[in-house]
Parts: sequence; C-alpha cells; structure tokens
Amino acid sequence: MIASTSLLQNVSPRAELRFERLLDGFKPSFEFEPVGPLPETEFVDRLRRIRREAVVAGHDVILIHADSIGSYKVSNSYLRYVCDWAREGVLVVPTDDDKPLTMFSIFSSSVLLPPAGEPVLVEDIWQVGTWGRETYNRPGKTIDKVVEAVASFLEREGFSIAQVGVIGDATSAPYWSGLKARLPKNSFVRSEGIIDRMQKIRSPREQAVVRSAAQLADIGIQAAYHVIKPGVTDYEIYAAFTYAQMSRGGETGDGYQIGINRYGTHCGKPYGHVVRDGDLINLYISAVIYQGYTAQIARMIAVGDITDKQEEVLQMCVEGVEKAAALVQPGRLVSDIANASFEPYLARGYLTSADSRTMPYNWVSEDDGTPRLIPRRHVVDEDWERQGRKLMHVYPATLGPHNPNVGHSVSMQKFANYNIQSNNHDRLAEGMTFVLHAQWLEPEVAGCNVGDCYLVTADGAENLSCHTPLAPHRVKAG
Repeated sequence: MIASTSLLQNVSPRAELRFERLLDGFKPSFEFEPVGPLPETEFVDRLRRIRREAVVAGHDVILIHADSIGSYKVSNSYLRYVCDWAREGVLVVPTDDDKPLTMFSIFSSSVLLPPAGEPVLVEDIWQVGTWGRETYNRPGKTIDKVVEAVASFLEREGFSIAQVGVIGDATSAPYWSGLKARLPKNSFVRSEGIIDRMQKIRSPREQAVVRSAAQLADIGIQAAYHVIKPGVTDYEIYAAFTYAQMSRGGETGDGYQIGINRYGTHCGKPYGHVVRDGDLINLYISAVIYQGYTAQIARMIAVGDITDKQEEVLQMCVEGVEKAAALVQPGRLVSDIANASFEPYLARGYLTSADSRTMPYNWVSEDDGTPRLIPRRHVVDEDWERQGRKLMHVYPATLGPHNPNVGHSVSMQKFANYNIQSNNHDRLAEGMTFVLHAQWLEPEVAGCNVGDCYLVTADGAENLSCHTPLAPHRVKAG
C-alpha cells in the first residue's frame, strides 16, 4: 500500500473548522504602531548623496539594475532603495542634477502594478516588453531588447562616450556585457559601494519602519504562542504567525523558519509535525518585511518536560544575548559585543575561544577546507514517515552555533550584512540596526536559537522586539 502523501488528506470537516478558529480570542499585548511609506524627501536625500558620490568617482551617469528571480521577487533591493520600485528594471541616473531619472522595466512576466511600488522621482518609464517564441510568440531575447533600449537612450542623451557607474548583482552581468559591446567607447565601472555604504546608519524614518517590522514579528510570535499546544501542527503555528503579521501590513508570508523536534533543531519549514510533550520549538523569524525593511528575532518554546542538557543550552543562549545587549552603545567595538556573547559558552566548556576564525559551527567544512560528509543514518520522524518518506541524514553535520557570530545588520533584503563577530573592529554608531541571536545545536541532543532586534540610540540601545520575552516560552504537557 502506498502511504499517504499528505498529513491533511481526508481531514474531517470538524478539523477544518478548527483551522479557521485557531486565533479565536487572540489579542496582542500591545498596539501595533503602523507607519506609512517613506516620504519623498527621504528619496531626494538619497539621490543627492548618490549623485555626489558619482561626481567624486567621475561618473557621467549611473545605471542601477535588479532582475526578476521568479515568484514576484527581485534579485536585489537597489531599485527599491533608490526610488521605491519593487520590480525588475534598469534605472538611468544622470550625474547632473538637472536631468531626470528614467526607468526601463516591465520585461519579466512577474506582473506587479502600482499604486504600491510606484517609483519616486522617476519621470519616464519605458516598457521594454516580454520576449520569446514559446511564451509570447515574439522572436527575440529579453536581455538583448533591454540592452538596445538602454544603449539607444544613452546615445540620445549624449552618453555615447562616457564613464558609466553600474550598480547591480550577478544577474546584471549579461546586461553590462551587452552594453559594453553596444557602446564600446564607454567605460563601465562597478559602483555598488555607493549605495552599500549608505546602509550602515538608518535615518529616523527608516528606524521607525524597522521598529514597526519588529512589532509585527512580536505580534506573530504572540499569535503562535496562542495556538501552540500538543496536537497542533507546525502548519497551524506557521499560519497563525503569518496571519497575525500580514493582516497588519507585513508584505510576505515567507522569509522565516520553524523547527520542531525533541532536540531544538531550527531553520526548518512546516512539513506536518504534530506537537508533542518533550518537543522544542524554534521560531526563527529571519525576516518580517514591512515597507521594504526587515526585522529579525528568534524565540524558543518548550513543550512539557525537557532534559537538563536542553535546559542548560537554553539558559546559555539567553545569557549570551543578554551579555551582548548590555554592551550596546555608540562607540563600542563590534568585536566586544561578539566576544561578550560567547562568555557563557566558554564558562560552560562549550567553546574554547570566541575567535570566529577557529570556532566550530553548524555549516563548517572540514578543517582542510574540503567538504564535510553529512552523517547518513536513519533518524526516526513519525510525522515524515506517515507521509511515506524517511529522514536518512543527521542535520546539522557538526555541533556549534549556527554561524561563528552573534548577529548581523538588518536592512532591506539582499544588501550585504555586517556581522557581529570577533574580527569586526568597527565601532557602533547611532542609527545602526541589527539582530543579536545566540545559537547552539548539538545533533540529536539539544539546540537553541534566541535573539532580539536592536537599534543603537544616542545613549545606548533600544530593544525593538521587547514585546515578547527572550526567555523560552513554556507550554504545559498535554
């Protein structure tokens, strides 16, 4: 007999009614503080700073690109940061401030139309169109059409012999290559640093958006706590979190993880696990997105009794975040924050050093740099096996923290993070936003991942995720 491929197959009408009533009686412990889209003045100031850097670099014009990567998502946040355009495109930014911005876009099938996403400060938007024989019966290649459209525009505007700054990512390479061939007298200079350098310090309006994103994460966590009890599934927990944050303005129902088993393994997705006594649940909220900005927090939930070892790991990680957070203030070395977070690990003998270069962590290769073999062994998981599958590897392959750091910046998606680890000797400054999360996983033994989102203020720090305690949430045994 073939096993059922779905935990929810043949669900009774009564069970379905339970799903719809998951959040009956739920009310957050605080009022969400929504903020509107960033004002146009914010983008005017960004454009001023970008153009100033372009002048210093000798650029006559800057091209900014983001590509569609499917599922209505784009490969980077450069366009959204510069002009609040949420889909693919090539933005032409002349260095001279008397010349307008021009966008070439709408060349993918991921159709997203304004008002949300209407670009700020952009005068003309050129629709390049979608191309291809099979899907559109329009002979031609999209990249070639975009290159020709942008190149012809640059020629008309007097940029056929010019220094061009280009800002994009790996998906931008064929566009830049095409433009180099089409405009051989131009020089093209990679210039991502112009915008990347603007990501370290958040303006007061940006801080307010990140604060609201963190509030959405807290409300989602509280909603998850409301439904967690023996017998519910990870699908229901994930759905409760998602409904609570998206109904208040969160942009997506993805970007975060749930992990449930008897060992505290995190970084998972729902698959039909039924909550039982002795489970450790991790809600790893890697990104709640609000008005384009993200917040990140992490919480643990213990269901019934857990082992002494697991209790020790939970306490160690909570102390790690608390020790790091106590040092956050302007002027403090980032490395001091990281080193403080690992003091509880050193005191208990879990680590011998806070040095990120030598620290073991879950995704590390072998010491000589070669790939590490993930142990192959049957790991019993009755909820997975009920669906006709088996877990045949032990994850993660090694014990240690998730990564050899205690956190990183939070920002718009796809921007490079600065990490809070032993080799980062920058100083904290007012306006920085980051997550402090302490993690530990020992396969099939114990695990924890807890963290809060912080804003550096003029005289210290603000915990943006202060509406749910850092300490593990406890659920009574069934």
